[in-house]
Amino acid sequence: MKQTNYHLFDFLDFDTELKTDEALWKACKPTAIYEKDGDICVTVPFQKQQLANDMAADETVPRQESTFIIRYYTHNILRLFAGFGEAEMTDRSEMLRLAPDIRKKPLTVREDKGEWSVYDAEGRRRALINLREPVLDYWSDLLPVPQETLDITFYPDDKKEIRLSAYDHFSPPRYDALPLAYCVKEGHKERATISFECQPDEVFAGTGERFYKMDLSGHTFQLKNQDGQGVNNRRAYKNIPFYLSSRMYGVFYHTSAHSKLSLADHSTRSVQFLSDQAMLDVFLIGGNTPEEILCGYRSLTGFPSMPPLWSFGTWMSRMTYFSADEVTAICNRLRAEQYPCDVIHLDTGWFKTDWLCEWKFNDERFPDPKGFIHQLKDNGFRVSLWQLPYVAEDAEQIDEARENNYIGPLTKKQDSEGSNFSALDYAGTIDFTYPKAVEWYKGLLKNLLDMGVTCIKADFGENIHMDAEYHGMSPELLNNLYALLYQKAAYEITKEVTGDGIIWARAAWAGCQRYPLHWGGDSASTWDGMAGSLKGGIHFGLSGFAFWSHDVPGFHSLPNFMNSPVTDDLYVRWTQFGVFSSHIRYHGTSKREPWSYPAIAPIVKKWWNLRYALIPYIIEQSEKATRTGYPVLRALIFHHPEDKLCWHIDDEYYFGDDFLVAPVMNGDNRRDVYLPEGRWVNFFTGERLEGGRWLKNLEVPLDEMPVYVREGAEIPYYPEQVQCTDEMDLNKQVSLRIDNDFKGIWTK
Repeated sequence: MKQTNYHLFDFLDFDTELKTDEALWKACKPTAIYEKDGDICVTVPFQKQQLANDMAADETVPRQESTFIIRYYTHNILRLFAGFGEAEMTDRSEMLRLAPDIRKKPLTVREDKGEWSVYDAEGRRRALINLREPVLDYWSDLLPVPQETLDITFYPDDKKEIRLSAYDHFSPPRYDALPLAYCVKEGHKERATISFECQPDEVFAGTGERFYKMDLSGHTFQLKNQDGQGVNNRRAYKNIPFYLSSRMYGVFYHTSAHSKLSLADHSTRSVQFLSDQAMLDVFLIGGNTPEEILCGYRSLTGFPSMPPLWSFGTWMSRMTYFSADEVTAICNRLRAEQYPCDVIHLDTGWFKTDWLCEWKFNDERFPDPKGFIHQLKDNGFRVSLWQLPYVAEDAEQIDEARENNYIGPLTKKQDSEGSNFSALDYAGTIDFTYPKAVEWYKGLLKNLLDMGVTCIKADFGENIHMDAEYHGMSPELLNNLYALLYQKAAYEITKEVTGDGIIWARAAWAGCQRYPLHWGGDSASTWDGMAGSLKGGIHFGLSGFAFWSHDVPGFHSLPNFMNSPVTDDLYVRWTQFGVFSSHIRYHGTSKREPWSYPAIAPIVKKWWNLRYALIPYIIEQSEKATRTGYPVLRALIFHHPEDKLCWHIDDEYYFGDDFLVAPVMNGDNRRDVYLPEGRWVNFFTGERLEGGRWLKNLEVPLDEMPVYVREGAEIPYYPEQVQCTDEMDLNKQVSLRIDNDFKGIWTK
């Protein structure tokens, strides 16, 4: 059994009982500091450590030196790089899309009594490197003196101090975190760690679509994409190596390697990061608000593009429609009963065999796909199609894919990462590191887009075959990055053919925000599934993504995955949540059309009409999100970072600048609502309320939801009822003034 240690060997994934050639090398006091081409280079010696609870230097092994680089950019961004002699700093990365106003700025360094200060060209200090010797006293003869360490404090915005965890220990041999270190196994450097100090009251958010409470402190996350299989567990479809601190700084770890991030968990004094790659490339982003910090992050990794107008309408789907006749009947009924809708999505059933993705319509059930698609378009419906990035053994394209190495050929080694494709019999993963495979895949999609399809559901992509060889990189580095390469290809060909930049994707990594949009995966059709979805969306918006959706009213049933009925109240409450999300799509394992729920169908139609009335506002806020750090669905801290309560609220959110939304996520038709500072107006009744307080145990009728709007706001609004966005003339939009004359939109 693996020994559990009280200190950092647990975090660093060492097994100290195994007699393997594995070693930890810890950073010591720098031996040189100098400027080179505007960067500050710090020569850091590393000393091999004995693998024991009382860590001590292994004096039988000479020290090894490595260069630690500090670089400064506009937008209050510091870059820290340690390649440990095996990697070089580069901007050539799929994850990086530096904005035009991101520029490297020169740094200088000067020494004063054992402290080396790093300054920018304006004379503002950006780092402080401490080389002073510890002060010794009487107890030094009785207790070990502090070991040599790397002690650097960073100032990305020249105010906040972000300090390496130089002294996170009980007594010097017993460490809970190290400022900088790397691990060697069988002669190869294979892991690296960096740690920053944190404060006792510090709160953290972000890290991707995290199905956790708002405050992530006290947790350790595996930054390794995998099929989440729901929204109420530790697994995540969308890990993003970025976090936001309540001290108003952000950290982006520029890597695609499987990693581990401990936010005041393994040690409550430190934020610790461990990469399975022996390289650390870290961006520290300063700012006065979460939006400024997220804008800095997007300036590094790319801003979201703007989705097309029609995408903001209702999407109708289920798993799955099986024929052109079935789809046409659904669409005709939506129109006949005046449910406004813009997109019909065909999930797994449009192929010859359900789930067997061959990128071709079943010619018996869809005898004239082009005519079928254009007929729907004439009726105001765009067609979205499901597919995935794997080729099945029985797929028509398998021989072509193998012969041309479009899928990574399997090696003889076992798949130790636990990727499980056997249930769906996928023979290989399309190799998006290989340009010829990318063009082949784009060609498969182009055939569909040329028929008139307007959106590709880029499903899966969280896992790849780990027992395969890929052209561009090892599977260990490709797994997390795969979502970005996959979605980029689907997005680019869609934009090229249709002119609309859009996909519908589930997985994500840093940079995927450039290719909207993403949805929250396979939530259960339950109240906890709804609550978990919202938690994920809030953290996702704190991870650089502007657009996010979720399956209304949840994807799968419980306890029967396919056939347990969805309750009427859950359907309505999730609909209300969907109306106030950047995009709204109905999907799931059983019927999702509103007439399947006749008792509440009139309520649903009322809320769909409200959605279309709000599209001018949603467009305005979406355009703002493409050029700032804001998402459309925002945690309360975006507007109230100084309010400590808001760092702990994960069941309310801002919808754009002006709406405060509090979904009801229980069957009791009641909830507590926190109103932040300001004056608020109930959007439906016109009731005026003072903020900075709780509204306790509100009774909320099923056809209502707590939605408040800022007093004095002007809301772009579409005054006419339409059946799809094709009928909208945005020149007709009006402005709802939330003034003394506003009595609520549903007040009779």
